[in-house]
Amino acid sequence: MGEGTTGASGTTAAEAATTAKTSSRLAEIRPEIESIAESSGCELWHAELKGGTLRLLLEKPDGVTLSDCEHVSKLVSAYLDVVDFGKSRYVLEVSSPGLDRPLHRASHWERSVGRKVRVTLEDPQTGKRRTVTGRLEAFERPAGDSGETASEDDARVVVIEEPKEERLEVSLRDVRQARWEIEL
Repeated sequence: MGEGTTGASGTTAAEAATTAKTSSRLAEIRPEIESIAESSGCELWHAELKGGTLRLLLEKPDGVTLSDCEHVSKLVSAYLDVVDFGKSRYVLEVSSPGLDRPLHRASHWERSVGRKVRVTLEDPQTGKRRTVTGRLEAFERPAGDSGETASEDDARVVVIEEPKEERLEVSLRDVRQARWEIEL
């Protein structure tokens, strides 16, 4: 496909190349952003670059404050200027992941066991998607051949689907999206 032609996913080859480039650039700077967040007493829950917006989600045991977000934003902004991040304009957003926080990494899943979650799954054979809501019963990573923990791709998620109380066990690689459900 040449530049400007659209593939099956609806994106052009140029857009796909730009997305891959920005993803690798974000992966490159992420360790420093994590360090900045940690030095500010926070944890970098998630970072994404989408549509010209660099979004950073911070977590803190006693809750993220506006002051935390402002502080991290100033430090990250200065860092991004030094490393010449983004050849074009971008917007930096720093916030808390919220009460309905998304689950992206194994550590998110492990810390969410026992919580109510909404999970969108994709059947690998049919490609059909299904969203379930229920209590996260377990997040399991099998041990590798030499006893160490296997990769996230081999992890399994166990959700007790509500209101049916059905036990649903799926591979993490079949999860397309997951987040906490707000419980009042």
